[in-house]
Amino acid sequence: MRTRIKICGITRADDAALACDLGADALGLVFYPRSPRCVSVAQALEVLGAKVPFVTAVGLFLDPAPDHVLEILRQVPLDLLQFHGDERGADCERFGRPYIKAVPMGGQNDVQAYAASHPQARALLLDSHRVGQAGGTGAAFDWSRWPEGLDSPLILAGGLHPGNVAEAIAQVRPCAVDVSSGVESGQGVKDPDRLAEFFEEVHRVDCERY
Repeated sequence: MRTRIKICGITRADDAALACDLGADALGLVFYPRSPRCVSVAQALEVLGAKVPFVTAVGLFLDPAPDHVLEILRQVPLDLLQFHGDERGADCERFGRPYIKAVPMGGQNDVQAYAASHPQARALLLDSHRVGQAGGTGAAFDWSRWPEGLDSPLILAGGLHPGNVAEAIAQVRPCAVDVSSGVESGQGVKDPDRLAEFFEEVHRVDCERY
């Protein structure tokens, strides 16, 4: 099975269009106000206007007020929610949308416990952030901590870039990879060359694996 690719922290329609042209499976929009990549509703709609069919629109939240999520969902056509805080399973499920739960691998967190407490999560996203952070730090965690034997699909994030994504995939074999700052020329501004190289490296290692 090929490795899926999510480009997160999209703030511009041109970046969304390029990511789709390169073969992105998902685009991530940040709705956490303290993030430098946070988008307004107007920005989100502009970005998604450049999205092609069958590419998943993902909204990222961190310990949001329920009304905030509902208001975003009322205005923005998101397919999937992504939660990066201390949200319990019930908190994530209350919106009636499929979701993924981020696991902050910057601490000594038990991935199995996250899986058990979020049984309805479509996947777990293992990121290098610590509790209370939204990710996008540009740092990788120790991939030797990658868990084995979980039923939940696992997504790899944190510190990925064109120079290490092939090694990461070969080592841990995630179902998908998630990149933000590793393909940027500035916060929220994707670099066309780095984006293209990232996709090339993922496709290369997939071809070598299969």
